Amino acid sequence: MRKYIIYLKSMTFLLGLIVTIQVKAQSYVTYNHDEAKMNQITVQEIGAGCLTPDLYYWAFHNSYRNSAASKNKLTYRALAGVSAYPQVEDADSIEAALTKRAEIEALNIADRQIDIAWLAEGSKITDKLNAFQTNINRIVGAGGSIHDKNRWNDYYHIFQCAIKATQDAYMPNAQRKKEYLAIYADITKQNETLIAYLVQLNKKAKTADLLSATYNKPDHRAAIATAAHNRWRDAGWGNNGGNSNSGSNTNGIIIQE
Repeated sequence: MRKYIIYLKSMTFLLGLIVTIQVKAQSYVTYNHDEAKMNQITVQEIGAGCLTPDLYYWAFHNSYRNSAASKNKLTYRALAGVSAYPQVEDADSIEAALTKRAEIEALNIADRQIDIAWLAEGSKITDKLNAFQTNINRIVGAGGSIHDKNRWNDYYHIFQCAIKATQDAYMPNAQRKKEYLAIYADITKQNETLIAYLVQLNKKAKTADLLSATYNKPDHRAAIATAAHNRWRDAGWGNNGGNSNSGSNTNGIIIQE
């Protein structure tokens, strides 16, 4: 146990010694002051102080020694600041222009995302489109063919696609309203054409019914032939001096049609 305590104390002492040496080494590195380097940096940055050792610079860098203070970086920093000062106003004007443009674009995005034009024009477009569909369904009943109905249904689907494309388009509500009104005008025009076509089909059906109606005209050919034969016979009796009254009195046959 005693040996263990002695060993522990020894290790503690060694650890403390190592930490002390490292702290001293770091202090030496951190606070190692080089006056010649500091003077050189000071002369280069702000032009103050002097280069040391002076004999060394006089012997080997005399030209640099004479002009180092006047060519310090402080002068260049001042000139750069003065030349950059007008850029502040340009930057402020650009920032103001970009801010204003961003506000305008924000309003444009909001105007394009909310479909206000459909709220104003959607009801009448829907009503006109439903009326157009109703008239399409009357084609077959009016005497049209399935092919004709399908062709008009294609127009109906085109209008539906145009409405959907306008609703999904990225455009302002003013332009969107113009598109909706153009679609409404096209639906109205095609609906009027379809109505005229239905009227034509109805007239065609009535004409076909009138032409297909039959009239049973009575056949009087036998009676007409009999009357003609009797007139011929009576005329023969009269020429032979016979009694014309003895013949059949069929001259008075009346044929009604």
